[in-house]
Amino acid sequence: MKTRITELLGIEYPIIQGGMMWVGRAELASAVSNAGGLGILTALTQPTPDALRQEIVRCRAMTDKPFAVNLTMLPATNPPPYEDYVRAIIDSDIKIVETAGNNPKEFIALFKEAGVKIMHKCVAVRHALSAQRNGVDAISIDGFECAGHPGEDDIPGLILIPAAAAALDIPIVASGGFADGRGLAAALTLGAEGINMGTRFMLTKEAPLHDDIKKAIVAGSERDTRLIFRKFRNTARVFRNAISEEVVKVESEPDSVFENIRPLVSGQRGKAALESGEVDGGILWAGMSIGLMNDIPDCKTLIDRIVADCRKNLQRASRLAA
Repeated sequence: MKTRITELLGIEYPIIQGGMMWVGRAELASAVSNAGGLGILTALTQPTPDALRQEIVRCRAMTDKPFAVNLTMLPATNPPPYEDYVRAIIDSDIKIVETAGNNPKEFIALFKEAGVKIMHKCVAVRHALSAQRNGVDAISIDGFECAGHPGEDDIPGLILIPAAAAALDIPIVASGGFADGRGLAAALTLGAEGINMGTRFMLTKEAPLHDDIKKAIVAGSERDTRLIFRKFRNTARVFRNAISEEVVKVESEPDSVFENIRPLVSGQRGKAALESGEVDGGILWAGMSIGLMNDIPDCKTLIDRIVADCRKNLQRASRLAA
């Protein structure tokens, strides 16, 4: 398959693995890349920039195909040393970066000087236009269906993707709600030139999390996610479990503040749940696309299936329109 995204990134198929905290490690990223997509390591999963350097080396030992690094930059009282992570990415000769969160303007010049292609993930057309003006090479546009943070506009992909495609000159990747070949066919028809999948790749054999977590999430339907942090205007979509239900309950109390839910939503608690398999042990990120999933394949099987089903569905649509 050939699109501006496959040409820009040097990959066989326009299918990109989302940069997921605690999950975007070498085992998964290399498997996606080996299957013809673009695997992504998550920089901040690694506790230090030096640890990221070591993870990049480990990934290179598992694949000779292109892979990227995700760097998500968010406001924080004590932010990570973002510039040191940027330097680790550049020093390691990574040529593709996915940025997310804050506008990557501060680091664009550094990446460009090193010949790094920048794909910026955002949730609104106005943010995408700003990133384009600042010089990124591609946009990953994240609809309301996604896992993680969909923003506060609540615009689903069916509207957001064509709106972004109409407004932007650089290629876009459709993100949020994608899990199969029908989704890839739809994204291409709506004006995107690839798809980004987080939850679908999280539920593969190579993803480094406990099988009990994978089995619980894949058994869920499109109704088994919850929106949390709405009250604090930092909306996030997560899997429906005992913890997310408790968070929603506490948030609904008139005098609740973030400190009331902080112990429930700790990142370390979520990490421990992923590793132990305790489904109700912490917050588990998941998108509405779980309603389209019913198995836990390896990455090659998944990507081959998506490509074949995409072609079949595009042919079917062409016949219906003929």
